[in-house]
Amino acid sequence: MKIYKLASVLLITLFSFNLVIAQNTGDEIQAMLEQRDEQIKELMGPEGTEYTETQRAELKEIINGIIDFEAMAKEALDTTYDTISSEKREEFVDLFSTIVRDQSLNKLDIYRAKITYRSVEADGKEARVETLAELDDIRTPVNYEMELKNGEWVIVDLEIDDVSTASSYHRQFQRNINQRGFDALLESLRKRAARA
Repeated sequence: MKIYKLASVLLITLFSFNLVIAQNTGDEIQAMLEQRDEQIKELMGPEGTEYTETQRAELKEIINGIIDFEAMAKEALDTTYDTISSEKREEFVDLFSTIVRDQSLNKLDIYRAKITYRSVEADGKEARVETLAELDDIRTPVNYEMELKNGEWVIVDLEIDDVSTASSYHRQFQRNINQRGFDALLESLRKRAARA
């Protein structure tokens, strides 16, 4: 009976300890994202500001600095990723990240939105962050799937209005691959990246 009680106490203690760790991790992730948001808003300045090339480059780096483009690109290609050479993978990831990074500057005003954190759930090396972005009375759910890699939390997927970025690209890429093959997709990405 004493052993049973001791095991129960140890189990409850371990569970409570894990909850505390998860809460601390969630707080750490939220603080990191809030700091990033503040940096972006500070760099953007007041509404109507014209941005120099240096400011745009800094904004692009802050906005995209914690995104794991390789993980997102792999998810977008799905099984095709494992069938192509390491050289093509490397080029694909590079082109993919160039396109996504450049698109992040298309509508800079969205980064002026007021962000409300609805939940931050961390479990080991994975986390999900759910937020609500409000701009001009329009509310948009923005959620992050994150992973702990090399001691740092990175975004591996981004959901805007419940639409996954990786899944959205996956549909586009698979349609292209099915119709014309991977090499044709790679060539179209080269052209898109060159225009960016």
